[in-house]
Amino acid sequence: MPATARDALRNIVREKLARDEVVASMTVRLVRGIEIAQIAASAGFDSLYVDMEHGPLTLDMTGQVCMAALAAGITPLVRVPALSPEFVGRVLDAGALGIIAPHVHSADEARRVVEMAKFPPLGHRSAAGHLPQFGFRAYPAREANLVLDAATMVIPMVESVEALEKVEEIAAVEGVDMILVGTNDLTAEMGIPGAFDHPRVREAYERIIGACRSRGKHVGIGGLASRPDLVAQIVGMGARYVSTGTDLGFLAEACAAKAKQVHALTG
Repeated sequence: MPATARDALRNIVREKLARDEVVASMTVRLVRGIEIAQIAASAGFDSLYVDMEHGPLTLDMTGQVCMAALAAGITPLVRVPALSPEFVGRVLDAGALGIIAPHVHSADEARRVVEMAKFPPLGHRSAAGHLPQFGFRAYPAREANLVLDAATMVIPMVESVEALEKVEEIAAVEGVDMILVGTNDLTAEMGIPGAFDHPRVREAYERIIGACRSRGKHVGIGGLASRPDLVAQIVGMGARYVSTGTDLGFLAEACAAKAKQVHALTG
């Protein structure tokens, strides 16, 4: 048994970001089994995030995947379907090491997510006792709460023009670790859906990266799995977390490629 709570818990994503290294993440939207966590780890991902906003996975399935990710040595995050304690608190108690918060439009909304995800005095997270992050071992609350707060990430998404206009305020919120850009929704809100090459997209990333880097926060790239060229450019600008795509997308792409390969045979 690890002697201290700190010895029992690591967040690989947080450690890599602290070293200014690039983090590779995949999204779990389809697969309901714990195997996906080991697959992600074996593939070389640093993290996975379970998408409860756009996927069918239940809280129970989400917790199973999170615990499997912890065992595999990669960081489990969860995008919650609503910014409410019954989702934020429960997915954290189920094993997540971070909350991806969609549809955050202001610093006040970001602050409310922090309050749901962090223990007092920064937040109001309720104590749950034995937790999967510690292998269900018991540690004194004064120790465990500090370690959990340090390991648990709060990641608001910027996916609206309103949020972009307030990104400096959102990035300044204590307890916010990273801003994940929802590029698809952001371009739709801008009136240029899917126009990833539009100058306004680069300008948006420049503003978000500037707001975060100047405050010691990080930036994640979302929605650009089909554009590795743009991902490379934005990483060069200072973003450090890359959401590479979904399990569903990976499966569909691989299946299509194999079918095309066979159909091209002349016999």
